[in-house]
Amino acid sequence: MKLYYMPGACSLASHIVLEWVGKPYETHKLSREELKGADFLKVNPLGAVPALTDGDWTATQNASILEYIAEQAPQSKLLGDGSARSRADVRRWVGFINSDIHKTFSMIFGASRFLSDEGAQKELAESASKLLTKLFSQLDAQLAGKPYLTGDAPSIADAYLYVVLRWAHAKGVDLSGQDNLAAFFKRMEADKGVQAALKAEGL
Repeated sequence: MKLYYMPGACSLASHIVLEWVGKPYETHKLSREELKGADFLKVNPLGAVPALTDGDWTATQNASILEYIAEQAPQSKLLGDGSARSRADVRRWVGFINSDIHKTFSMIFGASRFLSDEGAQKELAESASKLLTKLFSQLDAQLAGKPYLTGDAPSIADAYLYVVLRWAHAKGVDLSGQDNLAAFFKRMEADKGVQAALKAEGL
């Protein structure tokens, strides 16, 4: 498997999961300019990371890639304990992080794509930051009494949550009082797979 990534982007979640499953893989680092270059557009016409190739097959979209990687090592139980409800629970939180949290961050990272006026861009980013505080509070509540989102063992959802928490810290999203998230972040920072992915990306 080969992962196309940009340091610190959402592709970091896939990088972490690749470390967790322990299967051979390689990576291809991209700059922001290379995302829209002709070579990478042949891999992903949207010009976005992550992209994953496995032989002559290519996958795009983070949620899909995370699940595909986890399927390569079912014994890792990164999609839950094997039951339909457990898998649905993991997918629920991946979906929430992907569709609600990640989407809202796009209004901070790329406000200029939505509005041309700088004042309006700032207002949009501030509103998005306040919304993120509320969205993260749901994840904080989910972590009450458990080390990971779906129980005692990490899943692909936890890798994704760790990445968006890094973004929240970088952008000053108010997470004050969300102690379960703070403890989760420290737990993930101590994880060997997380540390290996961060080191490989120069983070």
